[in-house]
Amino acid sequence: MIRTIHKLALLPVCFVWVIAFSGSLQAQPSTLQAPAGPSFEVEIRAPQEIQAYLQSHLELLRYRELNDLDASELERLMEAAERNTRDLLGTLGYFSPDIKLSRRQTGGEISSVNKARQVVSIDVAPGEPTRIGAVNLAFAGQLGTDESAVARRNAIRASWPLRPGMIFTQAGWDHAKTQSQQMLTGQRYPAGQIVDSRAEIDTDGHLASLNVTLDSGPAYRLGSLQISGTERFNAATVERVARLTPGADYDRARLQEAQQRLVDSGYFDSVFVSLDTAGNVDAAPVLIQVREAKRKKLVLGIGASTDSGPRLSLEHTDHQVPVIGWRAVSKISIDRDTKSAGTELTAPPDQGNWRWVTSALLKKETSGSFDVISQRLRAGRTQEGDRIDRNYYLQYDRARTTGANGATVADSISANYAWTQRNFDSLPFPSSGYGLGVELGGGTTLGNNREPYFRTQARWLGVWSLASQQESYLPSSRSGRIAVRVEGGALLARSGASLPSTQQFLTGGDTTVRGYGFESIGTTLPGGQIAAGRYLAVGSVEWQRPITSNDKLTDWEGVLFVDAGAVADKPSELKAKVGVGAGVRWKSPVGPLQIDLAYGLAAKQLRLHLNVGFTF
Repeated sequence: MIRTIHKLALLPVCFVWVIAFSGSLQAQPSTLQAPAGPSFEVEIRAPQEIQAYLQSHLELLRYRELNDLDASELERLMEAAERNTRDLLGTLGYFSPDIKLSRRQTGGEISSVNKARQVVSIDVAPGEPTRIGAVNLAFAGQLGTDESAVARRNAIRASWPLRPGMIFTQAGWDHAKTQSQQMLTGQRYPAGQIVDSRAEIDTDGHLASLNVTLDSGPAYRLGSLQISGTERFNAATVERVARLTPGADYDRARLQEAQQRLVDSGYFDSVFVSLDTAGNVDAAPVLIQVREAKRKKLVLGIGASTDSGPRLSLEHTDHQVPVIGWRAVSKISIDRDTKSAGTELTAPPDQGNWRWVTSALLKKETSGSFDVISQRLRAGRTQEGDRIDRNYYLQYDRARTTGANGATVADSISANYAWTQRNFDSLPFPSSGYGLGVELGGGTTLGNNREPYFRTQARWLGVWSLASQQESYLPSSRSGRIAVRVEGGALLARSGASLPSTQQFLTGGDTTVRGYGFESIGTTLPGGQIAAGRYLAVGSVEWQRPITSNDKLTDWEGVLFVDAGAVADKPSELKAKVGVGAGVRWKSPVGPLQIDLAYGLAAKQLRLHLNVGFTF
């Protein structure tokens, strides 16, 4: 028998409101008579997964608290329950189940209130599940006729999640159609839609033949930006931050990225970016609605980490400093080992998305075995792109380092360039991709003996999915991934040059070498103190695997890792300190929450590490 399904009904509609008082209310003093217990019970005998599903969705269960049911009414409910059970099993792919309903009385009459209840038994033998047979995805509209769109059609077909041989379910059928429509409308065809979808069920052969027709409609190109809601900031600032080019093909991800950039700019409390599809398809207006942030903002922050302990911060932002129109962000931060105060002035972006930036920072911290009071002044330009950030700047550093043998002061001036590329599939929860950052700087020490120096630092993070080719089309893979992190740095100067310790390297802690304290890995002096060094090497390998519950993916992952890091004044003296451990990750609203327990082999100590967010 062939049955054609456009959409299976998950639940029959019920127009009965049931109000029940919990048993705990009966124990409270009251002038009202306590209501009688349920008039009948329901026993479901079926495979575990089906039993749980029926217990969550079966309509009959809603009537158990009605105390005035007579035998005929209960018989009518049982007849409806048989049909309801059959429909529910159909949503799970079982179209030929054997369902038997019976009832027995535990005593008294069903119409007698406050007497023993009836028991309704539902025995379910689901039979063989219906599996997917043929799948036919057809295309109409411009996508269906454009010969240059062959790759796009093939990509949509390849991403179709319901493969032949898989069990057919209503949830999977709905998800597959939604996913295909989202992929269709993600690029060039925002007006695309599903114009026909049929699931033909062969109940005798237990096969489902799926037919879906996607109508792309016309291809759209971006037109002019129509901006509303601006008061203090002009439209040019919005356009420069959004970076949407008129004439470009419509791409939903590009509009979402533009919306996120506008939000992240700090100038706006809310942003909504959309395409007006009612106009010219070759120049569809881009609608940008904004609500500007208050000009001034004061934020009190309270936090904690295993690296620095409790933390208190106070941040003041002025989005438009009088006269110059730049944004000023000033912050004071205090934690267990560090106290800092700083301010940064940032100009609005120009046509090339470059901004002038100048900053000042005063810090008192524990660095290795020493107390350091430092000052830093910086001035330069920065450019933030979709995947690549660049900045160049002049920097002045001064550091007063105090230890058991007294204090030393060193200062320097340098010219620096930094370049960062992020090529991850999704942030802040990447499943594949890589990031690369490089810093180059050269300058001279100041004071009586001026010595030139060169400083470089590089970091790289690679993430590889372990999903098989068959799993690659799934939105989330259960196979996990491997993450490899490498970092290195070098400061080249004459051996006797007096360099600020803030220009040198230390490592260890939550985001570098776990199993060791924050910046506790450095050069070891003759007296046993730890000091910053001129060379840095760090490496890490981490296996990340999703955690499932009841065979379903959760927002948690388990990890195993090995970290290693070393700091020295000579490359030949680099000796790695290794940490090994395990932990979990949670996909929190602000990014990954990292909870790790690591053992430092050199320190012979077990340490807990907590960190929130993804930064590269």
